Amino acid sequence: MQLTPSTTQAANLAETSRQFTAVFNAVCMVGWAEQITNGVKLHHATYYPLKAAYPALVSDLLVQARVKATEAVKSAFVLHKQGRTTRMPVSKACPPRYNVHTYKVDWESQTVRMSMIGGRQTIRFDIPAYTAAYAGYPTDSADLLFRHGRWWLHVVVTIPAPAVAPTEQVVGVDLGIVRPAVTSNNRFLGKRAWKAIEGKLFHLKRALQKKGTKSAKRHLRRVRGKQARIRRTNDHILSKQIVQSVEPGGTIVLENLTDLRKRTKMRKRTATSRRVHAWSFAQLKAFIAYKAEARGCTVVAVDPRHTSQACSCCGHTARNNRRSRGRFVCRACGVELHADLNAARNIAAKYHASVAIRDAGGLHVNQPIVSNLRVETQAATFRRAVS
Repeated sequence: MQLTPSTTQAANLAETSRQFTAVFNAVCMVGWAEQITNGVKLHHATYYPLKAAYPALVSDLLVQARVKATEAVKSAFVLHKQGRTTRMPVSKACPPRYNVHTYKVDWESQTVRMSMIGGRQTIRFDIPAYTAAYAGYPTDSADLLFRHGRWWLHVVVTIPAPAVAPTEQVVGVDLGIVRPAVTSNNRFLGKRAWKAIEGKLFHLKRALQKKGTKSAKRHLRRVRGKQARIRRTNDHILSKQIVQSVEPGGTIVLENLTDLRKRTKMRKRTATSRRVHAWSFAQLKAFIAYKAEARGCTVVAVDPRHTSQACSCCGHTARNNRRSRGRFVCRACGVELHADLNAARNIAAKYHASVAIRDAGGLHVNQPIVSNLRVETQAATFRRAVS
């Protein structure tokens, strides 16, 4: 939701955001220097000194800043243990996190009462058309952001999950860059033009950076963040198409692409390697997860190894089965079909095989990302961020 504060309220929001960021950085400094990742220990080590330094900041906001700092420090140390190069987390503008104690939304009057520097105040807001369907639901946490001269409150709402009985339909999905998504039920989703649009924007930015004139820098500021916005829009469109290709209660099977950039061997800095490293597969998976939960579907992930090399008909696995990027011809049985469609069918087959192993008493191979729990209990809910 977009806030429409008065001049005084906008100044108070800016000061609240500044002090919240200062507290976040201070807690990160203590946690990094003393190697503390426990939230309780960080609270005891920082709360009273920071409360004395920032008395105008509401105690609950100060605690939320510590919570965010704890999350950041813990993530940094985890990456350090994995051998990644890390440094102390620092934020220029950490969005203040609000909860039930520090804000309250009135959907009917379109106002929100928030705690900030200068006391608790009421601010009007506007709801974008694309999030109007989520208005009226109970609210959870919220983040306050300032972008391009406007104040936004990103609110998380709780929506009851639909009571949909699970079905036996299983659809494997092969995610890619040229073909955004191909499903095992013979659907080619997304647009191939998306790749060309992102490539054109990339070359434009590189040319402007190389030119380096004042007008080029102004142009760069205008296109700043455009690629991320385009990709986010495309991921929303693609995730919606994927979920709608499955009947309510069905199962969507994806590849587990975690650590894809580490596992991908690319010796040269080519356009393909650039696209792989810029691929927002984690964001797409998150979009699929919450949209699938709203439809009552289950989302699971399987091991992606050999899904592009194995034949979906006879199971013969060989690297030279894939003749080109889009053509698959099995060396054993001779079947020929689109390479991504073959991979999608293999993904679905891997899930069926894991279910058979589980039913035979073996270990669970696939852990569900989203499970349809509403059939068993009416307490299941899912969360959706409204911005």
